[in-house]
Amino acid sequence: MGTHSELGEFLRIRRASLQPEDVGVLNYGIRRVPGLRREELAMLAGVSTTYYTRLEQGLSTNASEAVIDAIARALNLSKDERVHLFNLARPGKTKRRTPAKPDKVRPGTLRLIQSMPGTPAVVLGRRSEVLAWNVLGHRLVAGHLDFAAPEAPSTRPNMTRLLFLDDHTRELYTRWPDEARRAVASLRLVAGKSADDQELASLVGELTLKSPDFAKLWVRHPVENCMSGVKYLHHPEVGYLELNFEVLTPPDESGHRVLLYAADPGSAAAEALQLLQVSGDTLKVPRGLAEIDS
Repeated sequence: MGTHSELGEFLRIRRASLQPEDVGVLNYGIRRVPGLRREELAMLAGVSTTYYTRLEQGLSTNASEAVIDAIARALNLSKDERVHLFNLARPGKTKRRTPAKPDKVRPGTLRLIQSMPGTPAVVLGRRSEVLAWNVLGHRLVAGHLDFAAPEAPSTRPNMTRLLFLDDHTRELYTRWPDEARRAVASLRLVAGKSADDQELASLVGELTLKSPDFAKLWVRHPVENCMSGVKYLHHPEVGYLELNFEVLTPPDESGHRVLLYAADPGSAAAEALQLLQVSGDTLKVPRGLAEIDS
C-alpha cells in the first residue's frame, strides 16, 4: 500500500466521480473518460495542471496544507475523505520496521464490556481483529466460533475477513452490500493512516485475492469513519433484529474500538436479545477472560 500510489488512485477516483455541471464547469468537447479533466480540477483548486498531475502520479511529496485543502474543496470531499486525503498527501515519517507485538485488549476495557451482560459488545483492534467480546456480543456476531478465539493472535477472528469469506457471517447481515461497503470504507481510512502496516497490507492482499466483492469495493476507494448507525441482522437462533450500534474509541493511540449494539426498548429486537442472553448465560466463560489481572 504505497502512500503516493494510493494518493493518486484516490484523486483519480474522486475526480472521475464529479461531473462538470456539479461544480459549475462549462462542459465542452467529447469526454473520453468520465468526470472532470485534470486541468478542470486544477483550475478549481487554484493550482497548475502540471503540479496537480504530479500529485496524481505520485511525483510530488511536499504539498502544502493550503494546496491539499484547496483540492479537497474542489473535489467536494466529506469530512472523513478530507482526513484521508491529508493522511495520504502528507504521511508521517516511516519508522524503522520492528516485529509487531501482539495486540491485546486493555484489562479495563475487558472489565467494562463484561459488566454489561445485556449489551452485545465487541472490542476491535485497528485492523478489525477481535480482541475480546462479552458473551452476548459473541452470541450475536459469531456464535459459530469459539468464545476463547480472541485470546490468542493465531486464532483471533477478523470481522472484515469474516464478512467477506465466512458464509455464516455473510448470511447474518440482511443488507450485506451496505455492511460490506461500510467495512471497506473504514478499512480504507485505517490504511491511509498506516501505510507501513504489513499486517494490514497482508489482510488487504488476502481479501483482494479471495473475494471478488472485496476487490471491487477496494478499488472504488470508499472512505468513511463509521461511528454509529443501524445493523439489520437475521440471527440463526432468534431471527430478524434491527439494532443500533455505536463505536467508542479509547483516548489513546491504540486504535482500539468498542462496538456496542442496542435495541429500541420494547421492540422485537429487544426481546430477541433477551432470549439470546438467556441462552448465553448457560455458557462458561473461559478462565483467561473471567479472571483479569489489573
